[in-house]
Amino acid sequence: MSKARTSTQRTTLRRVLAYTADSRPHIVLSLIFAVVSVALTLYLPVLTGDAVDLIIGAGRVDFDALMVIFLRMAIVIFLTALAQWIMSICNNRITFRTVRSIREDAFRHLQRLPLKYIDGHPAGDVVSRIIADVDTFADGLLLGFTQLFTGVMTILITLFFMLRISVGTTIVVVFVTPLSLFVAAFIAKRTYSMFRLQSTIRGEQTALINEMVSGQKVVQAFGQEKSVLNRFDEINTRLQGASLRATFFSSLTNPCTRFVNALVYAGVAIFGALSAITGGMSVGQLACFLTYANQYTKPFNEISGVVTELQNAIACAARIFELIDEPAESPDPEDALELTHADGYVHMEDVSFRYQADQPLIDNFNLSIAPGRRIAIVGPTGCGKTTLINLLMRFYDVDGGSISVSGKDVRQITRRSLRRSYGMVLQDTWIRTGTIKENIALSRPNASMEEVIAAAKAAHAHSFIRRMPQGYDTLLQEDGSGLSEGQKQLLCIARAMLNLPPMLILDEATSSIDTRTELKIQNAFATMMQGRTSFIVAHRLSTIENADQILVMREGRIVEKGTHAELLKVGGFYAELYNSQFAH
Repeated sequence: MSKARTSTQRTTLRRVLAYTADSRPHIVLSLIFAVVSVALTLYLPVLTGDAVDLIIGAGRVDFDALMVIFLRMAIVIFLTALAQWIMSICNNRITFRTVRSIREDAFRHLQRLPLKYIDGHPAGDVVSRIIADVDTFADGLLLGFTQLFTGVMTILITLFFMLRISVGTTIVVVFVTPLSLFVAAFIAKRTYSMFRLQSTIRGEQTALINEMVSGQKVVQAFGQEKSVLNRFDEINTRLQGASLRATFFSSLTNPCTRFVNALVYAGVAIFGALSAITGGMSVGQLACFLTYANQYTKPFNEISGVVTELQNAIACAARIFELIDEPAESPDPEDALELTHADGYVHMEDVSFRYQADQPLIDNFNLSIAPGRRIAIVGPTGCGKTTLINLLMRFYDVDGGSISVSGKDVRQITRRSLRRSYGMVLQDTWIRTGTIKENIALSRPNASMEEVIAAAKAAHAHSFIRRMPQGYDTLLQEDGSGLSEGQKQLLCIARAMLNLPPMLILDEATSSIDTRTELKIQNAFATMMQGRTSFIVAHRLSTIENADQILVMREGRIVEKGTHAELLKVGGFYAELYNSQFAH
């Protein structure tokens, strides 16, 4: 194992232990009851040995003394079960409190990650880290707490009891047993990378499943079921190979340690039998010692199994911490301003931006927009229209130049207040699990029912909502299954109309709506945009003819700007785009 990998494991383990800090009282209790449980368990062989010595031969059995011993054994067994039950409760609390904290931190950090990370990682892999990897980690951690504590305590206390019976025989046990630890350590060092690869491929598989479930209609429409199945089989085969290798090598641990421990038991039996023949110990003591030898070697098997599971758990934990360690959005400056009453004035000066360092997208972009103006942005796919919107909302920060709103650089304004100053309707609709009312009121959760209905009427969504089974209380599932794309878009428009901020962004806001309804929506938008600075991204140029100014973008630059009539008169790139849409 490389030094870097060992360092990573140690760092991960230290971070896991740091998460258990809040559970210290339960850890102490677990240790106490582990000691009690082990001590009582190991006291039973003493009672068993005493009972054997009371059975001397036929007609020479002390039944009265045996009854006393049997009563003691019953009490010890009951107290052992009680101690183990309490210890299990403590271990469960430790594990699931730790897992809850890690999962909360991971999900909380996910909310702070820049859009760049979300765009660059498959959603299924992120879900796999927070759900599957955390569950695997929890299983390993619970096994570790349950068996590691009792295993260590069993070894220590058994040594104490064995030393009281026979020092020589105990030395034989202690001398041979560490061989099983060396075997377990040798195998464990080689399984970490295998479990890590298994977790990575599992995340890849989850990403594919997530992708295919969400796009099943498209897959079937283009007859790609066989291609997708082949791709899934390829990933599944790799996962099978990685899982088999990890499981095979990790499963070697227990048989190997059991073989070593069987040698220990045989050595103790031979050495103890010779000692009993020479009078060094009684038959009852030999029976007791053999039980202890078995008890002593058993934890080594358990600990080796725990070590294997912990390799898997630590590999999964490392993937979770990778997510938590991803750089978050640059924090707002301590003296960041709250944008409370934006006047709608937007200025962009020498703005440059690129997603990839070697692929320029926007260079030296300049634009000034007066309050209340309606600005349409048009151009071919990939020219930078949506990127411009992302920069206005600070989903991405500019690489060069500056963007200011109401005379203030957006980097000196809190993101929350900046984004609340915009109302946004995108081409891609997003519906959360919840009622129709909750989806419309996403921007204003405290809005009254009357305000929600008024927004729905303005968006021309009220009529189809009334036809739903429970009206505004109809529960929608993830992504609004059961609604058409047009209906989902109407809900998103109603969401924007409920909370009308000083600035609006409409990115193909009516792309999924029929022409008749679109005319009504355009009238509603016209009312909504009065007195508000509005950015309208459109492919259907007929919808932006009334814009105060049209910006024609090409390869990240403004190549033309003016009103609809002015741009047609020039006969440039805009006129070419416009005429191409109405050519017969």
